[in-house]
Amino acid sequence: MLEKLTPLAESEKSLVKAEISALKSRLTSQQQQIKQAKLPVIVLIEGWGAAGKGSLISDIILNIDPRSFTVRSTTPPTVEESRHPFLWRYFKEIPEAGQFLFFDSAWYGETIQNVMCDGLDGKAYRRRIDSINAFERQLTDNGYLVVKFFVHIPKKIQDERFEKLLESENTEWRISKADKRENRHYKEYAAAWDKLLDLTSPSYAPWHVVDGSERSKRLQVYRALTDAIAAALAARKDGQVPQCDPPTEVFPLLPMPRLAAVPLGQQVDDADYRVRLKEAQNRLKDLHNRIYRQKIPVVIVYEGWDAAGKGGNIKRVAAALDPRGYEVVPIAAPDKHEISRHYLWRFWNRVPKTGHITIFDRSWYGRVMVERIEGFCKEADWKRAYREMNEFEQELHNWGAVILKFWIHIDKDTQLARFNERQNTPEKQWKITDEDWRNREKWDQYEVAVDEMLQKTSTAYAPWHIIESTDKKYARLKVLGILIDALEEALREKE
Repeated sequence: MLEKLTPLAESEKSLVKAEISALKSRLTSQQQQIKQAKLPVIVLIEGWGAAGKGSLISDIILNIDPRSFTVRSTTPPTVEESRHPFLWRYFKEIPEAGQFLFFDSAWYGETIQNVMCDGLDGKAYRRRIDSINAFERQLTDNGYLVVKFFVHIPKKIQDERFEKLLESENTEWRISKADKRENRHYKEYAAAWDKLLDLTSPSYAPWHVVDGSERSKRLQVYRALTDAIAAALAARKDGQVPQCDPPTEVFPLLPMPRLAAVPLGQQVDDADYRVRLKEAQNRLKDLHNRIYRQKIPVVIVYEGWDAAGKGGNIKRVAAALDPRGYEVVPIAAPDKHEISRHYLWRFWNRVPKTGHITIFDRSWYGRVMVERIEGFCKEADWKRAYREMNEFEQELHNWGAVILKFWIHIDKDTQLARFNERQNTPEKQWKITDEDWRNREKWDQYEVAVDEMLQKTSTAYAPWHIIESTDKKYARLKVLGILIDALEEALREKE
């Protein structure tokens, strides 16, 4: 791809300055339209050391209101960042609607360093490419504009610029050890970049390879950026968000029964429950210590009918865990900062680090249940979400996480009895709301949605477990047993 660079013709060079000025004015005007259209824009600048990436970003942002953009310069991951999935620190940074985010290098620069210094290759490299392409496709499908530039200079120019920067102690700091290594192995790095750019230039987020000479690079970047913004704004004006062609990957789905076919008569007597609960919690306590030592992350998702017993179930699991090593995340309606970003953003933010457990009390599956039924997102959004959520969980699995998803299940009559008990018991009235009663009226619609969710998102790496909960004691023991089995299996594979 680097050979595809087209230098400016002599006839163009005299017009560069005037055109850049006009394009800057265009960008300033577009900034207000971006805000009004609530279009989030991610601009990624990659390229060679000393190619001028930083000065390029500095030039661009002078045309934008400082309240409308953020700049992130990517450095090697910290110890804390290394304990999360690869995409975690980048997904956390995505902008709100109507805002710009500029990356001075990002997931591509880190990938190249992993290839050249850490031996990333083969299956792991292919998996990284798939993760990057899925990430950018999800952003685009959810209304983001992703514009990517690679600033290219030949080795001779890099040599000259390095030499000049190293002449002064005031500028030599700008040449890192990684930059020097890149310069020494320029051909190898060029081959690695060529391969990476070729594999990550889909129609929805194509690469723009620009000439690193001072004037021409600015012209090419301003042209490409303002044209991309204009196209995205025009699509929004027509009420269209570009949808990428869905990938052909098939997820390893597990067969799941319909909710109506699940028997709900299981019970356990009180004496047996107390003995088995204590045994299970002691076992889980020991496993928590071991997964912490082995740095195995765990993600537990609870979904289910209102009044099914999710809270009490979570409480019995959490009682066995070291409070320093787990977090329970209750999910309510998104706040204004969450709703103005990709819907998975708030969940990426709560992914546990290695060795820790995160328990989600409701989750990203709201997209295909409440948001679907209440009309909080478009039909295309929730239909696409099945794949996006499978990809999210696949990313966590590939990172090494144990993922368990529980649907806490009761029948309609049991729910009514529990609603009435809450309504008639003063100390429990806070548990019942008007929204609970409204949701109950849509039970049949929710059952259809849940059945489809279970069928389309129960994968071999992130299975759904339907937990019969007409007897809450039985449900608690079943969850603990499934969790214990999964952690023991993960430890066997690790140890």
